[in-house]
Amino acid sequence: MPPVLSKRLLSMVSAADPCQRPAPGAYQRSFVRFVTIFHLRMSLFALVEETEVAEAPTETSPSDWHTVEVRSGGGTPSPAAARTALLRPATWPQTWLALAVYWLASRVVMLALLRSGQGDIAREVHFLYRHWSEGLTQGTFPVGDVTWQYPPGAALVMLAPALLPGLSYFEGFVLLSLASDAVVLLLLLRAGTGRPGRSTAGAWLWALALPLLMHLPYARYDLMVTVIAVGALLALPARPRLGGALAGIAALIKLWPVLTVLGTPRGRTTRQTWTALALSAGGLLLVLCTAFRGAFGFLSAQHHRGVEIESLGGTFLHVAEMFGWPGRVVAHYGSLEFTGPHVAEITTASLLLTGIALLWLLIWRMKAARWTPATPYDAALAAVLLFTVTSRVISPQYLVWLIGLGAVCLTMRQTTQRPVAALVLLATAVTTVDYPLFFTDVTAATWQGAAIVAVRNALLVAAALVSCVRLWRTSVPRRK
Repeated sequence: MPPVLSKRLLSMVSAADPCQRPAPGAYQRSFVRFVTIFHLRMSLFALVEETEVAEAPTETSPSDWHTVEVRSGGGTPSPAAARTALLRPATWPQTWLALAVYWLASRVVMLALLRSGQGDIAREVHFLYRHWSEGLTQGTFPVGDVTWQYPPGAALVMLAPALLPGLSYFEGFVLLSLASDAVVLLLLLRAGTGRPGRSTAGAWLWALALPLLMHLPYARYDLMVTVIAVGALLALPARPRLGGALAGIAALIKLWPVLTVLGTPRGRTTRQTWTALALSAGGLLLVLCTAFRGAFGFLSAQHHRGVEIESLGGTFLHVAEMFGWPGRVVAHYGSLEFTGPHVAEITTASLLLTGIALLWLLIWRMKAARWTPATPYDAALAAVLLFTVTSRVISPQYLVWLIGLGAVCLTMRQTTQRPVAALVLLATAVTTVDYPLFFTDVTAATWQGAAIVAVRNALLVAAALVSCVRLWRTSVPRRK
């Protein structure tokens, strides 16, 4: 991104002082609704267009999945030519230019929303992240802070904005988030071009779907994790060691990227990938434990978390409350959770479902016998969906992960996850209705809030089930 452009974009958020923000008016809410509906329709249109030209998956053996479709043919540019073209905007085809213009315009809108203070979303960066950063500069993790529930690698993300010269902590954080967003787009565009059977639908999904979350992605650190996880997945076919190393680094920042390597085919590729993951995660953990005190303090806070109001278990408690359940919503361990009778049973059920999800994934891996180039991507999306819907917490920013993984799947025409990406897209739109637009209703457990959370979670559950069924059918042979 040119320095002048980055400075102008940052100037849009530099005045976003949480103490001087204007209250959102009716015109802002109307504008947000318009932008949300427009992005949703555009994204669904892109998915429908891609479905019409999608090719049926072909079977390949696990040993040669990484060499399929490497040779260019006909009028398709070679991978090397595609990589060179990415660095020369003057040579871009019209579709690339349209994508770039749309990405830039939509991100300007996201930054404008961030500056307006809509929903007070950036408060975590202004206060919580910056507070953690100040403590980390003293060589210690936020021990005793119940809101610190992240693996040790998150310290690097919290410290990075403070290291950028000439910028406030908030400006540095937004700049890193914006850069991560742009890098994901470039990675998806590179992966979707230059080879037969590839598609730019993934890049379009990323560009179109992320703004559905309004400015939330730029006020949470999930974008900085997603860019590493996307890079890890896309590196697996040609460079499994690099993919595994990146996945290990990302998993030490936020745990979910460890699931991205679950779908590697058995044999040398899996050994190389998983070994690189273990070595990179272990090496980084050793460095962090040496440099900081209290690296494992986050485990206690994670252990004591309850049922968050936006989780699947929270949906049932929302409904129960409308029928007289005597529980209430309280701020607990960094989130809004339900307390009252039977909450412990809901928590146990969530953990049990997570165990069942892990067992299913292990069974799938043992039984899988057919791999296509898209299988590792499809398996990663299925795994993260399963662990998301069974979690005790489903925060709005989790959709950033799912959008990124869905976009990786759509870079391959052989993917089985196109309907899943559509469901994730719909869930993303409903998530914004949940937070920040109607979050007051959600916290007050009104019927409107309960309905919104129920619809969003139903879409995520449907996406997880469809993802698993389609993955199983295309990779596990049927019994005769």
